[in-house]
Amino acid sequence: MKKIILLLLLPLQILAQCNSFSSFKSYNFPTELCAADSGSKIAWALDEQGKRNVYVAEGPAFKPRKLTNFLNNDGQEITSLSISGDGKWVVFVRGGDHGANWEESLPLNPSFELIPFIVKVASIPFDGGETTYLSEGDAPVISPDNKTVAFIKGGQAWVAPINAATTAKNLFTTRGTVGSLEYSAVNNSLLFVTTRTDHSIIGIYTNATTPIKWVAPSFNFDSAPNWSPDGKNIVFVRSPGAGGAPDSLLVKKHIPWSIYTADITTNNAILLWKAPATLRGSVPTTDGSYNLHWAANDKIVFLSYQDGWPHLYAIAASGGKEKLLTPGNFMCEHIKLSADKKYLTFSANTGKDKLDIERRHAVKVSVDKTDMQVLTNGSGLECAPVLTNDNNTLAFMSATAQQPPMVAIMQLNGRGDTTQLLGEAFTPGIFPKDKLITPTQVIFKSADGITVHADLFLPKGGTSKKPAIVYVHGGPPRQMLLGWHYSDYYSNAYACNQYLASLGFVVLAVNYRLGVGYGYEFNQPKNAGAAGASEYLDIKAAGEWLQKQDFVDASKIGIYGGSYGGYLTAMALAKDSKLFAAGVDIHGVHDWASRSGLLTAYTNKYEKAPDLNKALKTAWLSSPVAYINTWKSPVLIIHADDDRNVRFNESVDLINRLEKQHVPYETLMIVDDTHHWMKWDNAVNVYGAVANFFVRKFKQ
Repeated sequence: MKKIILLLLLPLQILAQCNSFSSFKSYNFPTELCAADSGSKIAWALDEQGKRNVYVAEGPAFKPRKLTNFLNNDGQEITSLSISGDGKWVVFVRGGDHGANWEESLPLNPSFELIPFIVKVASIPFDGGETTYLSEGDAPVISPDNKTVAFIKGGQAWVAPINAATTAKNLFTTRGTVGSLEYSAVNNSLLFVTTRTDHSIIGIYTNATTPIKWVAPSFNFDSAPNWSPDGKNIVFVRSPGAGGAPDSLLVKKHIPWSIYTADITTNNAILLWKAPATLRGSVPTTDGSYNLHWAANDKIVFLSYQDGWPHLYAIAASGGKEKLLTPGNFMCEHIKLSADKKYLTFSANTGKDKLDIERRHAVKVSVDKTDMQVLTNGSGLECAPVLTNDNNTLAFMSATAQQPPMVAIMQLNGRGDTTQLLGEAFTPGIFPKDKLITPTQVIFKSADGITVHADLFLPKGGTSKKPAIVYVHGGPPRQMLLGWHYSDYYSNAYACNQYLASLGFVVLAVNYRLGVGYGYEFNQPKNAGAAGASEYLDIKAAGEWLQKQDFVDASKIGIYGGSYGGYLTAMALAKDSKLFAAGVDIHGVHDWASRSGLLTAYTNKYEKAPDLNKALKTAWLSSPVAYINTWKSPVLIIHADDDRNVRFNESVDLINRLEKQHVPYETLMIVDDTHHWMKWDNAVNVYGAVANFFVRKFKQ
């Protein structure tokens, strides 16, 4: 029953379709936008059909300038981009897969080089020059004197001159895995965290002759440390260490955390704020998690979900009641503290239009008062905003339904809110902007009464009933938007949805429960995932909604998705083949009972979780493989074998089960790439294959 897709052997008409998707994927994609602490300088990384480089611009003209010169489409990403405090240097990491769940700093080789590129820390003068690799390493931070770069290598802290005048050296060696490096602006002392399996400790490195100082060591996990502006204190998060008697596995529990300050002279830690002991008060799981900063005017700012939305709060360093800075029914993400530590900028799904809940706009708020301003409005999407050092210029990523994200500039000093796009000149001529439609909001109810939002891509022209596709995002804490997505992974899916619409498919991108953007209870629902797969009800409801539309051929409803979306695609095909006639499962999870670790978690323990057996059964019944006997619909299974988010064996195992049940399936295996299709050609092939599959099943 198996059909292996070999792209070089595809029929000519299918190969032509696959190649035509490349125009939809021809756009350039920016990431890593940052601003200098001095001067009106910004930098960003730009992926130009797989060739990734650093670009810079400087006010007042902000003319973009290509700084690096990497010429190959080799899958080596650029991350940890920053500009030195004096504006003279740009530092970044090249290589790795920093969206991975494991092995993010290990080399990857999707171009099949004989010697893989090793993940390295690099520097280059802002004014131009040669890129210099300082060392193998990751997660660099630039010293306040702009002379050195500290970074992580082999789980330890290293340092190198920013100009590579001498070779890198190990700063110190300690037990555990070191991370969270941060320099003091006062004396170049270096904060760090060492994680030691069941607890973690915050340390301070001072110089080559002074022993490490451990800050209020305890039996807890201490994390996210930040210096006070005067370098005399730190603020950090403390949460319980690992251990204790097993508790129920199927009942949601509060995950506690607290904020502490510590005087580094006395080494005395003081509890500043304790999260409410409620589910909403648990450790925030959205972008940046705690987003903890010691800001101006001795204010500690952080993010909490305690009122039902991920919002920003401020509290005096001396203690007292926290102040909500961002009231309203919306989420805050991509949070940045300004250079003078007086303002926070962030992305939020709020604005003047009721549809803004399905968008992102750039927002600014003071660290000590509730004076939030939505700086951008309209039907576009603006995210990841950063202020230049004078707080008068805002840089951000700007997109629309037809325009992929581009770096943009807006002046905030009374000269109007005109947006200056910095990426229009880089848009390839083959990009089919005139073929792109504007998705519309759809709202429907799931079988258990949950309100579900979705984005509808309705093809232009024609009155005949059309085949339809449900798109299921991964994550699952993600939100699909009424325009081009700010994530490179989901920009691929958005391009594919537009391509499918251009081929005459109706596409419905579902924002199912477990996603973000609609409040805590939606983000953390009951009986979801391995605890009951309640989110699948939303996927089924999406298919049933399409069934009822007079513009949809109810016999030709397909489904596709990646990662968690692959899992829900497999659930749909296994449980409801009568509804979903075909599907594409991209690196999905298929067996929660094995993946959850429940089978081995208590192997060497006398005590067992009181509901362990029930949890195991529930995890199994929440898995697509539990329903393999009712899986009838054909499926295309796609997976890369260097996936660092979902084990490749998830697909191997599923294929063997489908083979035994005589379910029609096809496969596309990508060699030596990861979960995120680091090589541009692989993304083109994957999403081209998705479209090919549905064309063959529903249109030929």
